[in-house]
Amino acid sequence: MFDIRPVAYVIGLLVAVLGVTMLLPMLVDLAEGRGEWHVFLQSAVLTMFSGGLIALASANGVKEGLSIQQTFLLTTGVWVALPIFGAIPFVLGATEARFVDAFFEAMSGLTTTGSTVFSGLDDLPKGILLWRGLLQWLGGIGIIVVAMVFLPELRVGGMQIFRSEAFDTMGKILPRATEISASISTIYIAITIGCATSYYIVGMNFFDATVHALTTVSTGGFSNYDASFGTFQGPAEYVASLFMICAALPFVRFVQMTKGNYQVFWKDSQIRAFLGTIAILVFITAFTLTQIFPHHPEQAFREALFNIVSIMTGTGYASVDYMGWGPFLISVFFFIGLIGGCAGSTSCSIKIFRYQLLFASIKVQLRKIRSPHGVFLPRYAGRPVGDDVLNSVISFFVFFVISMGVLSVALGMTGLDLITSVSGAATALANIGPGLGPEIGPAGNFAGLNDTAKWMLAIGMLLGRLELLAVYAIFTVSFWRA
Repeated sequence: MFDIRPVAYVIGLLVAVLGVTMLLPMLVDLAEGRGEWHVFLQSAVLTMFSGGLIALASANGVKEGLSIQQTFLLTTGVWVALPIFGAIPFVLGATEARFVDAFFEAMSGLTTTGSTVFSGLDDLPKGILLWRGLLQWLGGIGIIVVAMVFLPELRVGGMQIFRSEAFDTMGKILPRATEISASISTIYIAITIGCATSYYIVGMNFFDATVHALTTVSTGGFSNYDASFGTFQGPAEYVASLFMICAALPFVRFVQMTKGNYQVFWKDSQIRAFLGTIAILVFITAFTLTQIFPHHPEQAFREALFNIVSIMTGTGYASVDYMGWGPFLISVFFFIGLIGGCAGSTSCSIKIFRYQLLFASIKVQLRKIRSPHGVFLPRYAGRPVGDDVLNSVISFFVFFVISMGVLSVALGMTGLDLITSVSGAATALANIGPGLGPEIGPAGNFAGLNDTAKWMLAIGMLLGRLELLAVYAIFTVSFWRA
Protein backbone atom coordinates (compact mmCIF):
# COMPACT_ATOMS: atom_id res chain seq x y z
CA MET A 1 0.00 0.00 0.00
CA PHE A 2 1.31 3.45 -0.96
CA ASP A 3 2.29 5.48 2.10
CA ILE A 4 1.78 9.20 1.53
CA ARG A 5 2.91 10.26 5.00
CA PRO A 6 6.63 10.80 4.19
CA VAL A 7 5.60 12.97 1.24
CA ALA A 8 3.09 14.96 3.27
CA TYR A 9 5.62 15.44 6.07
CA VAL A 10 8.18 17.11 3.79
CA ILE A 11 5.51 19.21 2.06
CA GLY A 12 4.15 20.31 5.44
CA LEU A 13 7.60 21.40 6.61
CA LEU A 14 8.21 23.37 3.42
CA VAL A 15 4.80 25.07 3.69
CA ALA A 16 5.64 26.07 7.26
CA VAL A 17 9.00 27.48 6.10
CA LEU A 18 7.16 29.44 3.43
CA GLY A 19 4.99 30.91 6.19
CA VAL A 20 8.08 32.01 8.11
CA THR A 21 9.41 33.88 5.06
CA MET A 22 6.16 35.90 4.98
CA LEU A 23 7.39 37.70 8.07
CA LEU A 24 10.06 39.49 6.02
CA PRO A 25 7.61 41.44 3.80
CA MET A 26 5.54 42.02 6.94
CA LEU A 27 8.48 43.86 8.51
CA VAL A 28 9.00 45.86 5.30
CA ASP A 29 5.35 46.92 5.23
CA LEU A 30 5.52 47.78 8.91
CA ALA A 31 8.53 50.02 8.26
CA GLU A 32 6.85 51.60 5.24
CA GLY A 33 3.86 52.56 7.38
CA ARG A 34 1.13 51.86 4.83
CA GLY A 35 -0.87 49.59 7.13
CA GLU A 36 -0.45 46.46 5.00
CA TRP A 37 1.69 44.54 7.47
CA HIS A 38 -1.28 42.69 8.97
CA VAL A 39 -1.88 40.96 5.61
CA PHE A 40 1.41 39.12 5.84
CA LEU A 41 0.97 38.43 9.55
CA GLN A 42 -2.36 36.75 8.88
CA SER A 43 -0.96 34.89 5.88
CA ALA A 44 2.09 33.76 7.85
CA VAL A 45 0.05 32.44 10.77
CA LEU A 46 -2.35 30.57 8.47
CA THR A 47 0.48 29.10 6.39
CA MET A 48 2.67 28.08 9.33
CA PHE A 49 -0.31 26.58 11.16
CA SER A 50 -1.44 24.59 8.12
CA GLY A 51 2.05 23.37 7.30
CA GLY A 52 2.72 22.44 10.90
CA LEU A 53 -0.50 20.42 11.14
CA ILE A 54 0.30 18.53 7.94
CA ALA A 55 3.81 17.74 9.18
CA LEU A 56 2.65 16.65 12.65
CA ALA A 57 -0.11 14.46 11.24
CA SER A 58 2.42 12.70 9.01
CA ALA A 59 5.43 12.56 11.33
CA ASN A 60 4.81 8.94 12.38
CA GLY A 61 5.42 7.78 8.80
CA VAL A 62 8.82 9.41 8.25
CA LYS A 63 11.54 7.13 6.91
CA GLU A 64 15.19 7.67 6.04
CA GLY A 65 14.65 7.30 2.30
CA LEU A 66 11.83 7.65 -0.17
CA SER A 67 10.68 5.22 -2.82
CA ILE A 68 10.70 6.29 -6.46
CA GLN A 69 6.92 6.74 -6.40
CA GLN A 70 7.11 8.89 -3.28
CA THR A 71 9.89 10.98 -4.80
CA PHE A 72 7.90 11.64 -7.97
CA LEU A 73 4.87 12.64 -5.91
CA LEU A 74 6.95 14.85 -3.61
CA THR A 75 8.62 16.64 -6.52
CA THR A 76 5.25 17.54 -8.03
CA GLY A 77 3.37 18.03 -4.76
CA VAL A 78 5.74 20.71 -3.48
CA TRP A 79 5.25 22.85 -6.58
CA VAL A 80 1.46 22.52 -6.25
CA ALA A 81 1.17 23.16 -2.52
CA LEU A 82 3.53 26.12 -2.21
CA PRO A 83 1.79 28.31 -4.84
CA ILE A 84 -1.55 27.72 -3.10
CA PHE A 85 -0.24 29.18 0.14
CA GLY A 86 2.00 31.68 -1.63
CA ALA A 87 -1.12 33.15 -3.23
CA ILE A 88 -2.73 34.11 0.09
CA PRO A 89 -1.02 37.54 0.46
CA PHE A 90 -2.16 38.47 -3.07
CA VAL A 91 -5.77 37.66 -2.15
CA LEU A 92 -5.73 39.48 1.19
CA GLY A 93 -3.36 42.31 0.26
CA ALA A 94 -3.52 45.51 -1.77
CA THR A 95 -3.84 43.63 -5.05
CA GLU A 96 -7.15 42.10 -3.84
CA ALA A 97 -6.66 39.47 -6.50
CA ARG A 98 -9.13 36.73 -7.25
CA PHE A 99 -7.74 33.30 -6.43
CA VAL A 100 -7.12 32.40 -10.08
CA ASP A 101 -4.99 35.51 -10.52
CA ALA A 102 -3.25 35.08 -7.16
CA PHE A 103 -2.45 31.42 -7.90
CA PHE A 104 -1.21 32.32 -11.39
CA GLU A 105 1.12 34.95 -9.93
CA ALA A 106 2.38 32.63 -7.18
CA MET A 107 2.92 29.75 -9.62
CA SER A 108 4.70 32.12 -12.00
CA GLY A 109 6.87 33.24 -9.11
CA LEU A 110 7.82 29.86 -7.68
CA THR A 111 8.45 28.34 -11.11
CA THR A 112 10.52 31.48 -11.91
CA THR A 113 8.46 32.01 -15.06
CA GLY A 114 7.98 35.76 -14.55
CA SER A 115 4.61 36.14 -16.29
CA THR A 116 2.41 38.53 -14.32
CA VAL A 117 -1.25 39.44 -14.11
CA PHE A 118 -0.63 42.54 -12.00
CA SER A 119 -0.43 46.09 -13.30
CA GLY A 120 0.25 49.27 -11.37
CA LEU A 121 3.34 47.69 -9.85
CA ASP A 122 4.92 51.11 -9.32
CA ASP A 123 2.30 51.92 -6.65
CA LEU A 124 2.02 48.59 -4.85
CA PRO A 125 3.18 48.29 -1.22
CA LYS A 126 6.80 47.24 -0.88
CA GLY A 127 5.78 44.13 1.03
CA ILE A 128 3.91 42.74 -1.97
CA LEU A 129 6.81 43.56 -4.30
CA LEU A 130 9.28 41.89 -1.95
CA TRP A 131 7.01 38.84 -1.66
CA ARG A 132 6.99 38.42 -5.44
CA GLY A 133 10.78 38.58 -5.39
CA LEU A 134 11.06 36.11 -2.52
CA LEU A 135 8.78 33.62 -4.28
CA GLN A 136 11.09 33.63 -7.27
CA TRP A 137 14.24 33.45 -5.17
CA LEU A 138 12.90 30.46 -3.22
CA GLY A 139 11.77 28.81 -6.44
CA GLY A 140 15.20 29.34 -7.96
CA ILE A 141 17.11 27.62 -5.20
CA GLY A 142 14.43 24.95 -5.01
CA ILE A 143 14.76 23.98 -8.65
CA ILE A 144 18.55 23.72 -8.33
CA VAL A 145 18.11 21.10 -5.61
CA VAL A 146 15.46 19.31 -7.67
CA ALA A 147 17.69 19.35 -10.76
CA MET A 148 20.80 18.12 -8.96
CA VAL A 149 19.19 15.63 -6.56
CA PHE A 150 15.76 14.43 -7.60
CA LEU A 151 15.64 14.53 -11.41
CA PRO A 152 18.85 12.50 -11.93
CA GLU A 153 17.40 9.95 -9.52
CA LEU A 154 14.12 9.88 -11.43
CA ARG A 155 15.89 9.49 -14.77
CA VAL A 156 13.89 12.37 -16.22
CA GLY A 157 14.75 13.98 -19.55
CA GLY A 158 18.33 12.72 -19.67
CA MET A 159 19.16 14.21 -16.27
CA GLN A 160 20.63 10.87 -15.15
CA ILE A 161 23.80 11.86 -16.99
CA PHE A 162 24.44 14.27 -14.10
CA ARG A 163 24.07 11.66 -11.35
CA SER A 164 27.79 11.82 -10.47
CA GLU A 165 27.62 15.62 -10.40
CA ALA A 166 24.93 15.36 -7.74
CA PHE A 167 27.25 13.25 -5.55
CA ASP A 168 25.48 9.94 -6.31
CA THR A 169 22.28 10.31 -4.32
CA MET A 170 20.89 6.87 -5.15
CA GLY A 171 19.01 5.34 -2.22
CA LYS A 172 19.32 8.23 0.24
CA ILE A 173 17.57 11.11 -1.40
CA LEU A 174 16.57 13.32 1.51
CA PRO A 175 19.74 13.05 3.65
CA ARG A 176 21.97 13.72 0.66
CA ALA A 177 19.70 16.52 -0.51
CA THR A 178 20.36 18.28 2.78
CA GLU A 179 24.11 18.03 2.28
CA ILE A 180 23.96 19.20 -1.32
CA SER A 181 21.56 22.04 -0.47
CA ALA A 182 23.95 23.41 2.13
CA SER A 183 26.75 23.81 -0.42
CA ILE A 184 24.51 25.20 -3.13
CA SER A 185 22.70 27.56 -0.77
CA THR A 186 25.94 29.22 0.28
CA ILE A 187 26.85 29.91 -3.35
CA TYR A 188 23.31 31.04 -4.17
CA ILE A 189 23.23 33.53 -1.30
CA ALA A 190 26.71 34.84 -2.13
CA ILE A 191 25.78 35.47 -5.78
CA THR A 192 22.55 37.18 -4.69
CA ILE A 193 24.41 39.51 -2.33
CA GLY A 194 26.95 40.27 -5.04
CA CYS A 195 24.17 41.07 -7.49
CA ALA A 196 22.33 43.34 -5.03
CA THR A 197 25.55 45.17 -4.18
CA SER A 198 26.36 45.67 -7.86
CA TYR A 199 22.88 47.03 -8.59
CA TYR A 200 23.22 49.47 -5.69
CA ILE A 201 26.62 50.64 -6.93
CA VAL A 202 25.26 51.44 -10.41
CA GLY A 203 22.43 53.56 -9.04
CA MET A 204 19.47 51.48 -7.85
CA ASN A 205 18.05 52.28 -4.45
CA PHE A 206 18.47 49.64 -1.74
CA PHE A 207 14.98 48.16 -2.09
CA ASP A 208 15.05 47.92 -5.88
CA ALA A 209 18.55 46.47 -5.79
CA THR A 210 17.46 43.80 -3.31
CA VAL A 211 14.29 42.72 -5.09
CA HIS A 212 15.85 42.74 -8.55
CA ALA A 213 18.80 40.73 -7.23
CA LEU A 214 16.32 38.11 -5.97
CA THR A 215 14.62 37.90 -9.35
CA THR A 216 17.83 38.10 -11.38
CA VAL A 217 19.73 35.30 -9.67
CA SER A 218 16.62 33.11 -9.74
CA THR A 219 16.21 33.97 -13.47
CA GLY A 220 12.64 34.86 -12.57
CA GLY A 221 12.16 38.31 -14.04
CA PHE A 222 9.59 39.89 -11.71
CA SER A 223 10.25 43.63 -11.51
CA ASN A 224 8.98 46.39 -9.24
CA TYR A 225 7.80 48.41 -12.24
CA ASP A 226 5.32 47.99 -15.08
CA ALA A 227 8.11 48.96 -17.49
CA SER A 228 10.13 45.97 -16.22
CA PHE A 229 13.86 46.64 -16.58
CA GLY A 230 13.15 49.53 -18.92
CA THR A 231 13.13 51.68 -15.80
CA PHE A 232 16.88 51.17 -15.55
CA GLN A 233 19.14 51.99 -18.48
CA GLY A 234 22.86 51.75 -18.97
CA PRO A 235 25.17 50.06 -16.45
CA ALA A 236 22.36 48.20 -14.69
CA GLU A 237 21.68 46.26 -17.89
CA TYR A 238 25.28 45.05 -18.00
CA VAL A 239 25.11 44.02 -14.34
CA ALA A 240 21.88 42.13 -14.94
CA SER A 241 23.31 40.38 -17.99
CA LEU A 242 26.36 39.22 -16.05
CA PHE A 243 24.38 37.78 -13.16
CA MET A 244 21.71 36.20 -15.38
CA ILE A 245 24.53 34.35 -17.15
CA CYS A 246 26.04 33.29 -13.82
CA ALA A 247 22.66 32.01 -12.63
CA ALA A 248 22.25 29.97 -15.83
CA LEU A 249 25.52 28.06 -15.21
CA PRO A 250 25.61 24.75 -13.27
CA PHE A 251 25.82 25.61 -9.58
CA VAL A 252 27.74 22.44 -8.89
CA ARG A 253 30.60 24.05 -10.84
CA PHE A 254 30.62 26.97 -8.42
CA VAL A 255 30.78 24.49 -5.54
CA GLN A 256 33.72 22.71 -7.18
CA MET A 257 35.45 26.02 -7.78
CA THR A 258 35.23 26.92 -4.09
CA LYS A 259 37.03 23.67 -3.36
CA GLY A 260 39.99 24.73 -5.49
CA ASN A 261 39.09 23.32 -8.90
CA TYR A 262 39.24 26.47 -11.04
CA GLN A 263 39.30 24.72 -14.42
CA VAL A 264 35.85 23.12 -14.24
CA PHE A 265 34.05 25.98 -15.99
CA TRP A 266 36.20 25.94 -19.10
CA LYS A 267 36.26 22.14 -19.30
CA ASP A 268 32.47 21.88 -19.22
CA SER A 269 31.23 21.50 -22.82
CA GLN A 270 27.76 22.57 -21.75
CA ILE A 271 29.05 25.91 -20.48
CA ARG A 272 31.12 26.49 -23.60
CA ALA A 273 28.13 25.77 -25.84
CA PHE A 274 25.90 28.06 -23.77
CA LEU A 275 28.29 31.01 -23.80
CA GLY A 276 29.11 30.50 -27.49
CA THR A 277 25.42 30.50 -28.41
CA ILE A 278 24.86 33.74 -26.51
CA ALA A 279 27.86 35.38 -28.22
CA ILE A 280 26.60 34.46 -31.69
CA LEU A 281 23.03 35.58 -31.00
CA VAL A 282 24.12 38.89 -29.47
CA PHE A 283 26.35 39.62 -32.47
CA ILE A 284 23.54 38.86 -34.94
CA THR A 285 20.99 40.93 -33.01
CA ALA A 286 23.30 43.91 -32.45
CA PHE A 287 24.37 43.91 -36.09
CA THR A 288 20.74 43.79 -37.24
CA LEU A 289 19.80 46.67 -34.93
CA THR A 290 22.59 48.87 -36.24
CA GLN A 291 21.64 48.11 -39.86
CA ILE A 292 17.87 48.57 -39.64
CA PHE A 293 17.34 51.01 -36.79
CA PRO A 294 19.14 54.23 -35.83
CA HIS A 295 20.96 52.59 -32.93
CA HIS A 296 24.29 53.73 -31.58
CA PRO A 297 26.66 50.73 -31.58
CA GLU A 298 26.91 50.70 -27.78
CA GLN A 299 23.15 50.95 -27.38
CA ALA A 300 22.61 48.19 -29.94
CA PHE A 301 25.09 45.91 -28.18
CA ARG A 302 23.65 46.65 -24.72
CA GLU A 303 20.04 46.10 -25.73
CA ALA A 304 20.94 42.98 -27.70
CA LEU A 305 23.02 41.54 -24.85
CA PHE A 306 20.47 42.24 -22.15
CA ASN A 307 17.36 41.03 -23.97
CA ILE A 308 19.00 37.98 -25.58
CA VAL A 309 20.41 36.85 -22.23
CA SER A 310 17.12 37.59 -20.47
CA ILE A 311 15.02 35.49 -22.84
CA MET A 312 17.51 32.67 -23.38
CA THR A 313 18.03 32.17 -19.64
CA GLY A 314 14.27 32.36 -19.10
CA THR A 315 14.55 35.41 -16.83
CA GLY A 316 12.01 37.39 -18.84
CA TYR A 317 13.09 40.94 -18.12
CA ALA A 318 12.56 43.39 -20.98
CA SER A 319 14.39 46.71 -21.29
CA VAL A 320 12.63 47.61 -24.56
CA ASP A 321 9.59 46.43 -26.49
CA TYR A 322 11.40 44.17 -28.94
CA MET A 323 8.11 43.53 -30.74
CA GLY A 324 9.06 46.66 -32.69
CA TRP A 325 12.38 45.20 -33.87
CA GLY A 326 10.90 43.55 -36.94
CA PRO A 327 9.78 40.00 -37.84
CA PHE A 328 13.29 38.52 -38.07
CA LEU A 329 14.31 39.45 -34.52
CA ILE A 330 10.85 38.60 -33.17
CA SER A 331 11.31 35.10 -34.60
CA VAL A 332 14.76 34.93 -33.03
CA PHE A 333 13.35 35.81 -29.62
CA PHE A 334 10.66 33.15 -29.93
CA PHE A 335 13.11 30.35 -30.68
CA ILE A 336 15.92 31.31 -28.28
CA GLY A 337 13.43 31.04 -25.44
CA LEU A 338 13.27 27.34 -26.26
CA ILE A 339 17.02 26.90 -25.77
CA GLY A 340 17.52 27.65 -22.08
CA GLY A 341 20.62 27.58 -19.93
CA CYS A 342 22.60 24.76 -18.30
CA ALA A 343 21.39 21.82 -16.25
CA GLY A 344 21.64 22.32 -12.49
CA SER A 345 21.07 26.08 -12.72
CA THR A 346 18.10 28.33 -12.02
CA SER A 347 17.54 28.59 -15.77
CA CYS A 348 14.67 26.84 -17.50
CA SER A 349 13.41 25.65 -20.89
CA ILE A 350 14.86 22.67 -22.81
CA LYS A 351 18.49 23.38 -21.82
CA ILE A 352 21.72 23.25 -23.76
CA PHE A 353 22.83 19.74 -22.82
CA ARG A 354 19.76 18.15 -24.41
CA TYR A 355 20.53 19.84 -27.73
CA GLN A 356 24.12 18.61 -27.45
CA LEU A 357 22.93 15.04 -26.87
CA LEU A 358 20.38 15.32 -29.67
CA PHE A 359 22.98 16.56 -32.14
CA ALA A 360 25.42 13.85 -31.01
CA SER A 361 22.77 11.23 -31.68
CA ILE A 362 21.97 12.70 -35.10
CA LYS A 363 25.68 12.77 -35.96
CA VAL A 364 26.02 9.09 -35.09
CA GLN A 365 22.99 8.18 -37.18
CA LEU A 366 24.39 10.05 -40.18
CA ARG A 367 27.72 8.25 -39.81
CA LYS A 368 25.93 4.91 -39.63
CA ILE A 369 24.15 5.69 -42.90
CA ARG A 370 27.49 6.40 -44.52
CA SER A 371 29.24 3.39 -42.93
CA PRO A 372 26.58 0.77 -42.12
CA HIS A 373 29.07 -1.69 -40.61
CA GLY A 374 30.84 0.84 -38.43
CA VAL A 375 30.42 1.04 -34.66
CA PHE A 376 29.73 4.57 -33.54
CA LEU A 377 28.76 5.79 -30.08
CA PRO A 378 27.38 9.22 -29.23
CA ARG A 379 29.52 11.05 -26.72
CA TYR A 380 28.95 13.83 -24.22
CA ALA A 381 31.88 15.58 -22.54
CA GLY A 382 34.14 12.89 -23.97
CA ARG A 383 32.17 10.01 -22.41
CA PRO A 384 29.98 7.48 -24.25
CA VAL A 385 26.27 8.08 -23.72
CA GLY A 386 24.04 5.12 -22.94
CA ASP A 387 20.79 4.33 -24.71
CA ASP A 388 18.81 5.07 -21.55
CA VAL A 389 20.02 8.67 -21.55
CA LEU A 390 19.37 9.17 -25.26
CA ASN A 391 15.91 7.62 -25.01
CA SER A 392 15.13 9.89 -22.08
CA VAL A 393 16.27 12.98 -24.01
CA ILE A 394 14.31 12.03 -27.14
CA SER A 395 11.25 11.36 -24.99
CA PHE A 396 11.61 14.79 -23.44
CA PHE A 397 11.75 16.51 -26.83
CA VAL A 398 8.70 14.57 -28.04
CA PHE A 399 6.71 15.33 -24.90
CA PHE A 400 7.73 18.99 -25.05
CA VAL A 401 6.58 19.42 -28.66
CA ILE A 402 3.34 17.51 -28.06
CA SER A 403 2.62 19.42 -24.85
CA MET A 404 3.26 22.74 -26.55
CA GLY A 405 0.98 21.79 -29.44
CA VAL A 406 -1.84 20.56 -27.19
CA LEU A 407 -1.59 23.60 -24.92
CA SER A 408 -1.56 25.97 -27.92
CA VAL A 409 -4.72 24.37 -29.33
CA ALA A 410 -6.40 24.39 -25.92
CA LEU A 411 -5.59 28.09 -25.44
CA GLY A 412 -6.92 28.81 -28.92
CA MET A 413 -10.18 27.07 -28.01
CA THR A 414 -10.65 29.57 -25.17
CA GLY A 415 -10.75 32.39 -27.72
CA LEU A 416 -7.12 33.53 -27.84
CA ASP A 417 -5.55 34.44 -31.17
CA LEU A 418 -2.87 32.27 -32.79
CA ILE A 419 0.18 34.34 -31.73
CA THR A 420 -1.03 34.63 -28.15
CA SER A 421 -1.89 30.92 -27.96
CA VAL A 422 1.38 29.61 -29.40
CA SER A 423 3.69 32.06 -27.63
CA GLY A 424 1.70 31.69 -24.39
CA ALA A 425 2.13 27.91 -24.49
CA ALA A 426 5.84 28.29 -25.24
CA THR A 427 6.46 30.86 -22.52
CA ALA A 428 4.63 28.73 -19.92
CA LEU A 429 6.30 25.41 -20.73
CA ALA A 430 9.72 27.04 -21.11
CA ASN A 431 9.15 29.29 -18.04
CA ILE A 432 10.29 32.36 -19.97
CA GLY A 433 7.94 35.16 -18.87
CA PRO A 434 6.68 37.40 -21.68
CA GLY A 435 5.12 35.98 -24.80
CA LEU A 436 4.61 37.66 -28.15
CA GLY A 437 1.94 40.02 -29.39
CA PRO A 438 0.38 43.18 -27.96
CA GLU A 439 -1.40 41.41 -25.09
CA ILE A 440 1.21 39.17 -23.46
CA GLY A 441 4.34 40.57 -25.14
CA PRO A 442 7.08 42.52 -23.33
CA ALA A 443 4.89 45.63 -23.19
CA GLY A 444 1.81 43.82 -21.82
CA ASN A 445 0.85 41.23 -19.20
CA PHE A 446 -1.47 38.27 -18.73
CA ALA A 447 -4.26 40.08 -16.85
CA GLY A 448 -6.58 40.25 -19.86
CA LEU A 449 -6.64 36.49 -20.48
CA ASN A 450 -9.72 34.51 -19.55
CA ASP A 451 -9.69 32.40 -16.39
CA THR A 452 -9.54 29.09 -18.25
CA ALA A 453 -6.43 30.22 -20.12
CA LYS A 454 -4.79 31.32 -16.86
CA TRP A 455 -5.38 27.91 -15.26
CA MET A 456 -3.99 26.20 -18.35
CA LEU A 457 -0.89 28.38 -18.35
CA ALA A 458 -0.35 27.79 -14.63
CA ILE A 459 -0.39 24.03 -15.28
CA GLY A 460 1.99 24.58 -18.18
CA MET A 461 4.41 26.43 -15.88
CA LEU A 462 4.37 23.49 -13.47
CA LEU A 463 4.98 20.98 -16.26
CA GLY A 464 7.85 22.98 -17.69
CA ARG A 465 9.56 23.66 -14.39
CA LEU A 466 9.58 19.98 -13.42
CA GLU A 467 10.79 18.78 -16.83
CA LEU A 468 7.39 17.43 -17.97
CA LEU A 469 8.03 13.72 -17.38
CA ALA A 470 8.24 14.06 -13.61
CA VAL A 471 4.63 15.27 -13.62
CA TYR A 472 3.25 13.06 -16.38
CA ALA A 473 4.56 9.91 -14.70
CA ILE A 474 2.25 10.19 -11.68
CA PHE A 475 -0.81 10.08 -13.96
CA THR A 476 0.04 6.66 -15.40
CA VAL A 477 -1.49 3.43 -14.10
CA SER A 478 1.85 1.63 -14.19
CA PHE A 479 3.34 4.24 -11.85
CA TRP A 480 0.89 3.36 -9.06
CA ARG A 481 1.17 -0.38 -9.67
CA ALA A 482 4.98 -0.39 -9.42
